[in-house]
Amino acid sequence: MTTHEYPAGATPPLGTPGPAVPYPRAEAEAEAETEAEAGQEGKPAPRRPGRDRYLDLLRSMALVRVVVYHLFGWGWLTVVFPSMGVMFALAGSLMARSLSRPPLSVVRGRLRRLLPPFWAFGAVALAMMFLAGWNPVKDPDLGGTWGLVDLLTYVVPVGAPPFPWHLGSPSGLLEDTWAVQGAGVLWYLRAYLWFVVASPFMLWAFRRAPWATVLAPLALTAVVGTGLVTIPGETGNAVTDFAVYGGCWILGFAHHEGMLAKVPRYLAISCSALMMAFGLWWASGHLGPDGWDLNDIPLADAMWSFGFVVILLQYSPSWQELPGRLARWDKLVTLSNNRAVTIYLWHNMLIMATVPILDQLYNLPFMGSDAATAALDATYTLWMFVLVWPLIGLTILAFGWIEDIAARRSPRLWPNGSKSRGSEGRSAERRRGARVRR
Repeated sequence: MTTHEYPAGATPPLGTPGPAVPYPRAEAEAEAETEAEAGQEGKPAPRRPGRDRYLDLLRSMALVRVVVYHLFGWGWLTVVFPSMGVMFALAGSLMARSLSRPPLSVVRGRLRRLLPPFWAFGAVALAMMFLAGWNPVKDPDLGGTWGLVDLLTYVVPVGAPPFPWHLGSPSGLLEDTWAVQGAGVLWYLRAYLWFVVASPFMLWAFRRAPWATVLAPLALTAVVGTGLVTIPGETGNAVTDFAVYGGCWILGFAHHEGMLAKVPRYLAISCSALMMAFGLWWASGHLGPDGWDLNDIPLADAMWSFGFVVILLQYSPSWQELPGRLARWDKLVTLSNNRAVTIYLWHNMLIMATVPILDQLYNLPFMGSDAATAALDATYTLWMFVLVWPLIGLTILAFGWIEDIAARRSPRLWPNGSKSRGSEGRSAERRRGARVRR
């Protein structure tokens, strides 16, 4: 069983490079420091291609699906839209694009952008856990003094950061599994870190043996994700996650390198459909405690996510702007891409924060009747869904700017693509100045 995507309301248990594909706006802005560094060295700054709004939209959809899954706990959502596979595939495509530069600088830049938002979340989470009485030295699941060493994963998440499985009282302000639900999502950062570190080698292997490299993670999943070989403890979880989503990460390479575009669409879709069908067949015989939740079934998750991602990237239209009615969501898509790390890190904590807020409704005068109480009980989760989004917005205002600092950009409170009147005036002045100089 993998260690990710815990519902908030439940206790967890071909060789040559092809043409470059435009990459999302958030990543384009995040790599601004590369141009600055190049300028300092006296080298011409690399020209950045336009953003791909289709990939932006996919990332936004993945984030929304993650929030909905953790709120409602609907396992079938992992079949409808395998968000984690999609997110790793998009990250893999961006990583392949960045590795046109020296690998060490790329890895260092990725880690620099990842760690400060993670540190901010870890500082708040650890403070809450310590104030609630958690002592990692006395935690039986951590093993004495080793618990203090394990806390270093809140600095660099080479492993999944530790947390107590039960803290406080089940009848307290928050249920006693709040630490698991809040910090349990950090497995993603561990997996992302290892994918980033391994990407230079993985891309080297992909360019020499593309099909073998793409399919290798699926073969590894068949070994470690089916019980054929069992790796105990957190190491086993890390290896399983790397195997399950490694295929999607390398599909991102294939998308960027143009390999997927060379495969006839009918062949790609047919093979993907067969893989997805096998994944569902395997899942049907290995259902976990939450039924069709593919997070509990590694091989099914890997096969379904792989096929799903192939289809999404095979049909990739590479929009420069969101078309038609999708255009109305442009600002929210831009905002969510610019604050993807913040949203992912904090969303589960914020889901839990809705509970003590909504509980105050029971104290209102008109809630004294049984009918009013029953109505609130019946719609409680829906009200959590309504409330969590403004809480996410407040968190973006409070912590999102750390992503800008980490990327060596000027901090912004609400980066949804809108330009202030002042910035438009400065842009106009610069254009006029350029005309005068010419």
